[in-house]
Amino acid sequence: MIVVGVWLGRPLPVVAIAAVVWCARSWRRVAVAGLVAGLAGSVLSTRAWNEVEPNRLGPYEGWACLVTDPAPFSGAVTAVFEIEGERFETWARGSPKRRIADHLAGECAFVTGERKQLGGSAERRAAIRHVVGGLALETVGDWNDGTPLARASNRVRRLFTGGASLLPVPHDALLAGLVIGDDRHEPMTMIDEFREAGLSHLTAVSGSNVAFVLAAAAPLLRRLRPIARWLATIAVIAWFVALTRFEPSILRAGVMAGIASTGYLLGKEKPPARVLALAVGLLTLADPMLVWSVGFWLSVAATGGVALLGGRMAALIPGPRWLALPLGVTLGAQIAVSPVSLLVFGTLPLVSIPANLLAVPVAGVVMLYGLPAGLLAGALAGSRLIGSFGPTIATVVQLPSALGTRWVATVAALAARIEPPAPLPAIGWTVLMGALLVRSIGVRRRPPPTLYRFDDDVQGLAGVAAPDHRR
Repeated sequence: MIVVGVWLGRPLPVVAIAAVVWCARSWRRVAVAGLVAGLAGSVLSTRAWNEVEPNRLGPYEGWACLVTDPAPFSGAVTAVFEIEGERFETWARGSPKRRIADHLAGECAFVTGERKQLGGSAERRAAIRHVVGGLALETVGDWNDGTPLARASNRVRRLFTGGASLLPVPHDALLAGLVIGDDRHEPMTMIDEFREAGLSHLTAVSGSNVAFVLAAAAPLLRRLRPIARWLATIAVIAWFVALTRFEPSILRAGVMAGIASTGYLLGKEKPPARVLALAVGLLTLADPMLVWSVGFWLSVAATGGVALLGGRMAALIPGPRWLALPLGVTLGAQIAVSPVSLLVFGTLPLVSIPANLLAVPVAGVVMLYGLPAGLLAGALAGSRLIGSFGPTIATVVQLPSALGTRWVATVAALAARIEPPAPLPAIGWTVLMGALLVRSIGVRRRPPPTLYRFDDDVQGLAGVAAPDHRR
């Protein structure tokens, strides 16, 4: 109801929905809770839209801080600056382009330019990202490193990028996308291949990345006492969310991980679907604009599909468990994201099923190994202690990442090439769903496997990264 209230933006429809629910006696508590949540969403939605109206436009001279990492696009560099508490988007060319291209989010520059009103559909798309207008840059002067958090996260990103650069182009950009969600430098051909293969989710940092980071930190976390371990777990999650630039998918994954870890500490573990619902409610209350983010809904739908449908799909698939489980998870996620994918992109690749089965396990290894290896390789490549041997050793360290990214890129390229033309994918999905429906009716299903420990977002959190309340 929070999401419904944000979508509708008006209290009257929310009251009408709550009144209908109230008619069922056993649902009166739900109606009251839904009314409160829906009204809160309506109020917050109105406030959020009012806040994206610019307070002041016209010439500006002063300090502006990057909110996003500058990204190349159509011969320009696009970025979002924060000026006097408001966000403005710029498309820089010429001298301003050269001056901002190598900087990162959180760093601040002394600029001159003009703040302008955005018009048409661009204004609404920008508003969803809390951008209130455009910024026509004239000059970009001195820079500073920003806040301590910005300095720390940018230092890590630059070190990792230095290690990733040891891979051949464009696999260096793919490694950055897989590990920290930085897909700014991926060529358009690679982006199209991943989209056509149904693998674009791999470069959107989400729950699996959080789980792998916590798994890497687990040897240290296990040595701490319960409360200290919980605090350290939350700190690791928050650090990784900041490192990956607070993207909608990572926000959803980070909040879910925090809820799962807190529930384990308190001895009140919740199933993934409940954790997902709590995370969505909290996030939409904090930022109602997430309701209009395509990336957010793809992330939510995929996680919901894994949690609610993955086990049921796996139970319907004949064959060994090691094959049925990942296939069921893939099917559950693809079915759940199909409405959003069809409405926004107009397609749902049939080849995404085998492509995910082949690419996701290897991508998981790259995500787990890639961050520490990238940081180590970056440090070795720039180390003065080992001199000219540094780049050679760093290249050896990055060899598993290089092989993994090459495999994932090859799967995406081949899958995009063999994806059948329309309407064959729709026919294929219809046949597949029909076969699963017939099997669910005609065959007695075994109990669906529990995916709580294997869920994309909370795998390992309860038993690995969260404090053990049973001690």
